[in-house]
Amino acid sequence: MEVILLERIEKLGQMGEVVKVKPGFARNYLLPQKKALRATDGNKAVFEAQKAQLEAKNLENRKEAEAVGSKMDGEAIVLIRQAGESGQLYGSVNARDIAGGLTEAGFTVARNQVELNQPIKTLGLHDVTVRLHPEVSVTVTANVARTADEAQVQTDTGQAVVGEEAQQAANA
Repeated sequence: MEVILLERIEKLGQMGEVVKVKPGFARNYLLPQKKALRATDGNKAVFEAQKAQLEAKNLENRKEAEAVGSKMDGEAIVLIRQAGESGQLYGSVNARDIAGGLTEAGFTVARNQVELNQPIKTLGLHDVTVRLHPEVSVTVTANVARTADEAQVQTDTGQAVVGEEAQQAANA
């Protein structure tokens, strides 16, 4: 199925391009989220007429995302979780947890904007990418620790606190 992209989509194309995608991807994702139009003659004419408005709207959204991104870039969030002596978590930290931490820090982030290849399953400092706009992404640091004191030690040293170090940090 051919569609006209209404915004830049990662690994697919730029706004205004006519691309061929699988019908299910178009029906279930691109069309309902208003990220594309079916590539019919009528829609091509409508798109050309609205192209300037769409570009202006996209530019405005991008500027907003850049403003938020400049504040958010390098932000560190602390996530307190239970873990074993070896530093393995008794669960995992996923995109929803990170989005929740950023929301508590005063940012508006949906969990689908947080890019994690796999859930975080160990203590320590983890860099996480947040895509605020198709053209704007920032990196935040997720500090996963057992306690707030441990999180502070990890922030100061830049390393995960595990094993005997954890008991020393707890006793200090």
